[in-house]
Amino acid sequence: MRHFADLGRYLGNREQREREDAAAAVELAAHPGSDLPLDRGLEIEWLGTAGYRITYEGRSLLIDPYLTRVPLSAVVKREVVHADPLLHDRYLAGAGDVAGILVGHTHFDHAIDVAALARRFGVDAYGSASLAHLMSLHGLSSQAVEVDPDRTYEIGPFVVRFVPSLHSKLILGYAVPSDGELTCEHLDALSPTAYRCGQVYGIHITAGETTLYHQGSANLIDELVPAGGVDVFLAGIAGRRFTDRYWDRILRRLDPAVVLASHYDDFFRPLAESEQGFSLNVRLAAVPGEIAAVSSAARVATLPPLMPVSG
Repeated sequence: MRHFADLGRYLGNREQREREDAAAAVELAAHPGSDLPLDRGLEIEWLGTAGYRITYEGRSLLIDPYLTRVPLSAVVKREVVHADPLLHDRYLAGAGDVAGILVGHTHFDHAIDVAALARRFGVDAYGSASLAHLMSLHGLSSQAVEVDPDRTYEIGPFVVRFVPSLHSKLILGYAVPSDGELTCEHLDALSPTAYRCGQVYGIHITAGETTLYHQGSANLIDELVPAGGVDVFLAGIAGRRFTDRYWDRILRRLDPAVVLASHYDDFFRPLAESEQGFSLNVRLAAVPGEIAAVSSAARVATLPPLMPVSG
């Protein structure tokens, strides 16, 4: 009932909450020349939702790239939506030499562009069995790496490890949306809701002396989260309220210098819209206070979409 009441309060004050979130996004924004703890030459670009481009020593990783934004109407009507190569041209023209694509889970807002981008750049995509199945539907089985959590992957200048995790129970704390494995057998049946979650991973990335941790969904398996040493936590914040003591639990493990908030934008809107909008009841403006209540060390920041920052 608590989550129903919280949603009701949000809906009653939605315009005010979104104004507060918009102001927070500006206030927290890290810009070129910022003091993010990044190695010299390490560049990070937020691609919206949980998506990032990370570039180091001339090589790039794409993480959960979501550029073909699916309209809400397509989700409701279960329409088949395909990746848009024109948007890839537009938003990844400066991606350079892509070394690989990392996928934390296979909901459409994390995975719809992955196969097309793997084909475009001729690289492997790393993730779950559901991701491997998705790649096979596109005829790209040879470019799918079903990851082993006990392995470390050297991908260009990056050292990557996949950490088993969980998806937050976004349906008012009761259930994970589109849970289970991706089992669709034909591309012409691959509607947004057919992109089942699959196994969820946090992604631990080292580039030079900088360590990043990407968590696209706000949940965790406590004992598996790496202990300490994280410089930048790429933290998807949607759904955190449905995970008990989320910030307390994950920040105690990671002990990050910076929490870079993401997955707060309205991911049904085109990426280039001047007003990005916000996910339902995401409350970005509340995040600094939530984190300060459990950690005096972690600083909260955001990135404006498609505006790279570097060390």
